Parts: sequence; C-alpha cells; structure tokens
Amino acid sequence: MEFEHCSVLLKETIDNLKIKNDGIYVDGTLGGGGHSYEIAGRLGENGRLVGIDQDGAAIEAAGKRLLPFSDKVTIVRDNYCNAKQVLKSLGVEKVDGILLDLGVSSYQLDALERGFSYKYDTALDMRMDTRQELNARDIINGYTEGELFRIIRDYGEDKFAKNIAKHIVRARQEKEIETTGELNEIIKAAIPAKMRQTGGHPSKKTFQAIRIACNRELEVLKDSLDDLTDCLKPGGRLCIITFHSLEDRIVKTAFRNYENPCTCPPDFPVCVCGRRPKGKTVTRKPIFPAEEETTANKRAKSAKLRVFEKE
Repeated sequence: MEFEHCSVLLKETIDNLKIKNDGIYVDGTLGGGGHSYEIAGRLGENGRLVGIDQDGAAIEAAGKRLLPFSDKVTIVRDNYCNAKQVLKSLGVEKVDGILLDLGVSSYQLDALERGFSYKYDTALDMRMDTRQELNARDIINGYTEGELFRIIRDYGEDKFAKNIAKHIVRARQEKEIETTGELNEIIKAAIPAKMRQTGGHPSKKTFQAIRIACNRELEVLKDSLDDLTDCLKPGGRLCIITFHSLEDRIVKTAFRNYENPCTCPPDFPVCVCGRRPKGKTVTRKPIFPAEEETTANKRAKSAKLRVFEKE
C-alpha cells in the first residue's frame, strides 16, 4: 500500500513557523513529508531541513516526495525524542523551528498489516516503529487486568474501562487474542447495548488507549518538550499539532510553565526561585482547522495547533 497522508493545518503551521530563507528546521514527525515539502520549498540555498520519523514506510515515502530538495533535506529514522542527539550528530546545535504532528497517520490507520484500526479484521500490532519488540498483541494478552484497566481508563478515557479489561482477561483464558476483529467483539460485549447506539464505534477509545501505551506516546511527548525547546534559537518556534485532549493538555501545560516557570508564592515581592521564562506562548488559544479542511478531511476535526516562541 502506498503511503498517503493528508497534512493537517498545513497553511496555519507553515505560517506560524515563520520560515527564514536561510533557516534550519526540524520536522520531528515526517510522515509522508507534506509539511516538510512546504518548508523545504521556502528555503534558500543555505537553508536546511532535518526530517525525523520512526516509521520505515514514512521514511521511504518522504524520501521520494522530498527528492527535489535533496540538497537541503536530511532524513533520519528515529524517534523525535532523540532530536537533540540527531542534530548533534549532524553538527547542528540550534534551529529556527520545530514541528510535531502527533498521533497516527492515515496510512498507518488504513494499512491492514499495521493493525491500528478497528475497521479491519487483521493481526493486532499498532507499532509505529516496526523494529520495536512490544506490540498491541503483547499488551492485550500479557498485561494484568489492573494494568489494562488503567491504560483504557487513562489513555482512552472510557467509562467502561473496568468491564472491558475484565472481558479481555476472561476471553484470553480461552485462547490468545490475535486479531483486531476478536478484540472488537470482546469490547462490544463489555459495553451495554444501549450505550453502543451512541458515541461512535465502541472500540475507538480502547484502540486509542492500546496504541498510546504500545508506542509510549504520552511519555515520549512529555519527556521531549524540554529538549526540543532547548534546541531552538532565540525567536525560534515550536509548533505542535495534537489530536486528543491528553496530548493537548501536556503541550498546553508545558508551554504555560515555560512562559511562567516561577514557583515563588504569589505574595512574594520579588522572585527568589531563579527560574527564568524560556519564551512566550504565541497561541493563547489553540488554532483549529477551518471548516473547509474538516469537510474535506474528517480526521482533521480533532486537530489543534499550539505554538511557542523561544526568548
């Protein structure tokens, strides 16, 4: 299957990166190269773009798409949490802008062999990096009922998390759960029929939760933001597109703390904690896709863009 992914909030992101002709930029979630293509097209002969992605299929697709800019684009297969080390290995210390487009790509959802989607009956997998050992099947069949409950409750925010976890453990005692179709049926049985009539597909939240756990998506995001901000030059911008409240909350909180890190009591006349602001949040409220975009691409509906500028 060919790697196809429609870049979300493309114009808004490019505008907010404020691309300089001779700037250095990082696309930490390269995907099919949609955002990177627009960034590279705005760079002069001294400009540079580093594209990072952990998905081998994305690396291959982006490599083809960005061929016209091969003299200024470097593509690296890695996780964006290692961006600082990747840049160091390339002799780059500071950059003018960094982009993260979080979540799962359209290709990953639609590629049967990747096992991300509840819409197809295929082998459970959900690894964004296929070199990784842990997959969704391991989690479903190996984690305790308590661990599954916490994952589905915290990452899927599903009010039936406890019952879903119980049903998964009961089912796997009969036989190992191997496919997305089998997991779908188990989740369906765990949710009251009346509740299945509303709120979308009954498996949506659980599949999201298992995917997040499998790829450590929230831990990676939380642990990366300090390094990414430190990689920026003064005036450099960090643009992050999120697709659910858990991601957005992490980004929003981090940006707020970077802007106002002081931990002194409010009644202190002067700051004594020594924590200095790293910059300012450009987007007081997140930027949402225009109606035209969400009509053309339903997966864009939940997208939010937040932007931070280094001092």
